[in-house]
Amino acid sequence: MDLPKFLLADNTDHPTAVFVVHTDYPRFILNLENDEVEWLEDFSSEDEKELEAAAGELIAEAVDFYDREISRYED
Repeated sequence: MDLPKFLLADNTDHPTAVFVVHTDYPRFILNLENDEVEWLEDFSSEDEKELEAAAGELIAEAVDFYDREISRYED
């Protein structure tokens, strides 16, 4: 299955939260309510160094995706 790079998610157990799921490596879930990130990968110490460098850009892409999707609902 060819998944989109990002998905929007919500859950009635967290009624005020909106989540963005990043489906490519490194996979993560971003909670836009509080900016918490849950990484869905196990990283080696070497991977963690690369992750630190890329994390900011990936999270910014996730927020941009959310903004784009919401603007499409508002149109």
